[in-house]
Amino acid sequence: MKQLVIAIDGYSSCGKSTTAKAVASLLHYAYVDTGAMYRGVTLYLLEQGIAFDDLLGIEQALRDISISFRRNRRSGRNELFLNGANREDDIRQMRISNSVSEVSVIPMVRHAMVAQQQRMGRKRGVVMDGRDIGTTVFPDAEVKIFMTAEVELRAKRRQDELAEKGEMVPLEDIIENLRKRDHLDSTRAESPLRRAPDAVLLDTTHITISEQVDFVLDRVSSALFTAGWE
Repeated sequence: MKQLVIAIDGYSSCGKSTTAKAVASLLHYAYVDTGAMYRGVTLYLLEQGIAFDDLLGIEQALRDISISFRRNRRSGRNELFLNGANREDDIRQMRISNSVSEVSVIPMVRHAMVAQQQRMGRKRGVVMDGRDIGTTVFPDAEVKIFMTAEVELRAKRRQDELAEKGEMVPLEDIIENLRKRDHLDSTRAESPLRRAPDAVLLDTTHITISEQVDFVLDRVSSALFTAGWE
């Protein structure tokens, strides 16, 4: 059976990563969390003390940064490795969430990450989630989903995730962060967050993860049937 590219775009904390990972596992596809890649760059810049407007410093940093993903056999998580070190938990901290949208608007950062993402998906058989997969990274993806949800629910989901890691953050702060990120992501000049014309909208406010996964799998089946690949 021909391998597909499944692009899942949308706002933060809509369930994109959870759904994408489940779909990839069921289809035996590779999974790429593109948002984690931008978080990895953000973490590196912060730790190296490189200002977000220091374009020469960022250009050098991008040459020094190596990002890869490895599956943790014990937890089943797909974890980000930055220059050979597991930094999955570090990139999920609130301080990274507060800065990642500022880093992801930098054109040279986006160009570097998009090029790497395209190499990862060159052989197809991949599920990618992010902001611009269906519009910029893989505009020819056979399945495109755009996910959204009410901001209060998204914030509560994010708060629960942080609490599990021992980071207690007021809900109001998370709502403010999400609204700021939504605005920056949607208005940036380079690859803004937007729904591709052929992407199917999925509002996850009132549905379960299982229902989200089924929704995507239905679209996969339709794509295969339409193309005569089944």
